Amino acid sequence: MTGTQLQLERVAAALYQGNAGLAIVEMETYLAAYPQQQTTERLNGIKTEYELMVDYWRRGVNDPQLDQLYQHILQRVYVLYANVASYSHLHSYPTLTGIYNRVRAEHHDRSLSDIRQEMEDFVSGVAMLELEPEHTRQEKSDTLYKEHQTQMSNLFSYILTSRMWTEGVGNDFEEILLSPTIDNIDQQLLVSAVTLSLLNQYDIVKFRVLMNVYRRSQEETVRQRALVGWVLALNEKMREIYPEQEQMVLSLLSSEKVCEELTELQMQLVYCLNAERDTHTIQQEIMPDLLKNNSFKIGPFSIEEQEDDPMEDILHPEASEQRMEKLEASFGRMMDMQKQGSDIYFGGFSQMKRFPFFYDISNWLVPFYMQHPDIAHFIRRVESNKFVRNMVEKSPFCNSDKYSFVIAFQQVIERIPENLREMLDRGEASMGGDLPEEEIQASAFIRRAYLMDLYRFYRLYPSRHEFQNPFDVSRHELGTCEFFSAWLFKGSPLEPYKDKIVRLLKRQKLERSALNLLDSYSEDHRNVQYYIWSGMYEKALELEPHNEKALQGNARELFDAGLYEEAAEVYDDLLLLHPEKTNYLLNKSVCLVNLKDYEEALKLLYKLNYENPEDDRVNRVLAWTHLCSGNIEQADKIYKKLMGVEKPLAEDLQNYGYCCWFSGKVDEAADSFRKYLSLLGSKDSLLSLFDTAFLRERGISDTQIKLMEALVSS
Repeated sequence: MTGTQLQLERVAAALYQGNAGLAIVEMETYLAAYPQQQTTERLNGIKTEYELMVDYWRRGVNDPQLDQLYQHILQRVYVLYANVASYSHLHSYPTLTGIYNRVRAEHHDRSLSDIRQEMEDFVSGVAMLELEPEHTRQEKSDTLYKEHQTQMSNLFSYILTSRMWTEGVGNDFEEILLSPTIDNIDQQLLVSAVTLSLLNQYDIVKFRVLMNVYRRSQEETVRQRALVGWVLALNEKMREIYPEQEQMVLSLLSSEKVCEELTELQMQLVYCLNAERDTHTIQQEIMPDLLKNNSFKIGPFSIEEQEDDPMEDILHPEASEQRMEKLEASFGRMMDMQKQGSDIYFGGFSQMKRFPFFYDISNWLVPFYMQHPDIAHFIRRVESNKFVRNMVEKSPFCNSDKYSFVIAFQQVIERIPENLREMLDRGEASMGGDLPEEEIQASAFIRRAYLMDLYRFYRLYPSRHEFQNPFDVSRHELGTCEFFSAWLFKGSPLEPYKDKIVRLLKRQKLERSALNLLDSYSEDHRNVQYYIWSGMYEKALELEPHNEKALQGNARELFDAGLYEEAAEVYDDLLLLHPEKTNYLLNKSVCLVNLKDYEEALKLLYKLNYENPEDDRVNRVLAWTHLCSGNIEQADKIYKKLMGVEKPLAEDLQNYGYCCWFSGKVDEAADSFRKYLSLLGSKDSLLSLFDTAFLRERGISDTQIKLMEALVSS
């Protein structure tokens, strides 16, 4: 971190504490080291007002507006700091510096009214194209869309690199984003620009704009982008500076629909962060089967049909059918992942983000439209191709991937075999499955596709390190994407929806995030399920003495603590609920073995073995009980059966080694111990191989243990 950044961090720390006086002092220190005349003049004006306020307060003047005045001064210092920090950040990175300088050099004299007029003129111009003669319509359309795309790209860059907005600028942009006379695609793109700018440097005006657009827009695509934007921008550090942030959010939570959308968004963010893991699953487990069992050879820029082996039908008549079954199973598994919320296309399309199309930063987040100047010519060429139309109109792809698909398809279409091309023209193939119109227009689908666009930008854009990445999980399990535990949601109408998120986090093995969310539960919401998830089983049992999950957790906890007698008693309670449940009987048996009550343990195990003779879980515990009780011969018979499988369990190998050792078969014991170590891949000391207390109780001396260690290691 540079000296500039360190000093700005000190200013920020004072602001986050709500200490306006200290923030002014730290800002003066910064400006002494890095002079900025205009900023210094503004700071001096704020400081004069602050000192005047302090002077009246010290003289005991009762000012009813004191709190309000102090808050106003604190916010003015923040705006001053944020402008300096934003400018410093923008000019610390080459890409952002280039964007900042270019758009301001080209459009320094354009007002917001000029910008709005240009956007409205575009909508009028598109409508007027219908009146143009056919022979000139296409040329005028291309010119119109090309000029507009350049204008919107520049406006995107201008907003992205903008400093703090005034209330007037915020109101003007809000009206642009809500106006029915502005193109919907333009509004979506501008919402994304505001979001990226807001994430790089918090601005309450931009935050309010996104909140109001989410609340007031009639366009679902615009609403959902605004929702994602303000949620990712929620900043707990702003609590002292802008308490209205909390008030704005809470005012929305009176709506059940808003609570449901926030819950869906939180779940989608969790799935979004799994994209890398899902990609690994697809590449390592699913794609090999798909490639092995299809009849085409796919290259970087070609697809060739492979000829069938004429001997295959004679030698292996069932092979073709089996291959098709495996292909369908692999594809079905991938579709199941998609239905559960996985981003199954990230891995494939991540290789297609190096096209020149993505050199323009706005193209990463622009909604897909067929008139986009970079693809319009090709789209007209394949206008009758049903495969292409289905892929861009009915597929589950996000906007970014649709552009990638069209550009990549443009490069391979001439190399596709004629019969396959005809099949594609007829629409007899699809990569993602055609989705019904109502699903594509649903808010959940719109939101998920947009999250995929954002994720691709923050993961794949070449200069992504210049942006504050909400998907960064280097410090926290879910980064800033886990927003349900935010302070402002505690005790709010969103509280009852937290259970659903905890269940998802538990399923995804995100235990730290689950505990973090549980910590945010209000006292009123701490029910039985809360105490079970938190591992406070005794508390849960106070509320529900016969809750099965609480009893299970309590028994496991007691067992792990070595309190076998107490654990056995809890298993008795569980057996009252389910007398024939094998797991509970087995666990009670293990407790009895640890209490050395072998006789009672064997009674339970003989019964279980009689009822479930092929259940290896029962056989495993029975063998161990025989071994512990000194019935070596009976234990040996069962362990030999357990050793008969292709891949014996590690614990069986270890215990069979004990069994052989106790019966005098030293070499066989050593061999079993070696297999056990090999299975574990353990590089630890051999001392960890044996339970020495267990061995000593059964007459194995320390000398014999050392001899066995040497034999195993040899």
